[in-house]
Amino acid sequence: MNSRDNEISSTRKARGRPRGWDDKTAQNTIKSLDRAMEVLEYLSETQGKALSALSAEMGQAPATVYRVLVTLEGRGLVEFDAGEQIWRIGPQAFVIGARFLRRTSLVDRARPVMRKLMEETGETANLGIEKEGLVLFLSQVETHATIRAFFPPGTLSPMHASGIGKALLAEMDDERLTRTLASHNIQAFTDHTITDLAQLREDLVRIRYRGFSVDDEEKNLGMRCIAAPIFDVNGEAVAGISVSGPVSRVGSGDIERLSAPVVEAAQVLSLAIGGRVPT
Repeated sequence: MNSRDNEISSTRKARGRPRGWDDKTAQNTIKSLDRAMEVLEYLSETQGKALSALSAEMGQAPATVYRVLVTLEGRGLVEFDAGEQIWRIGPQAFVIGARFLRRTSLVDRARPVMRKLMEETGETANLGIEKEGLVLFLSQVETHATIRAFFPPGTLSPMHASGIGKALLAEMDDERLTRTLASHNIQAFTDHTITDLAQLREDLVRIRYRGFSVDDEEKNLGMRCIAAPIFDVNGEAVAGISVSGPVSRVGSGDIERLSAPVVEAAQVLSLAIGGRVPT
């Protein structure tokens, strides 16, 4: 084997996945590490647990859980409050999570979710954020149907007449909502556009309660949109995902059927970017 062959062989061996990497059988898992991750995940869902409570709730021996905790403590992933005799998530867990958030791209994460949403509903899937009081569309996966909604990346749309816009408005606190609505004219685009502020606020209350919004021909006659908010790690709505289509396919009787996959897609994407969906 010459030097070139050695170089190629070395490059192949340096890859991060060995042959048969997709084999998730027991022979390719480390049971002790899996148990440690289970303890870490369980502890992360609480505000702190005593060893006895942790072992009882997880159905594991106290000695086993204790060894896991001490090992994780050595890495800063958990910490022990000697005064309260409570174990909690440690600062290193936050450091690792922050590194994940820095490398997470909303658009990249959204593409497979949007594609699945389009296939499930048969309608165009859209992704957008709030930008200076307007909806900025970031991405779109178009339906295969001949008649379709079209919001290319970079398109701006008024929030009060947009499914994604109303989904985001509904999650704002009153001060920010007032400021956002005041920054742009509440313009009527069709006879269905809600221009009365009191009526719009009532609509936003209903949207927040049910978890999704409907643009009912409020921007374009003959087009209907259903949207849901996407939440970040702080539980704040940072984006929205929607499906849009003609009223001939997205009738008023289809809203309930189509809203379920939209809400589910928003929740999946929230978790994919490390977000927390408020209850």
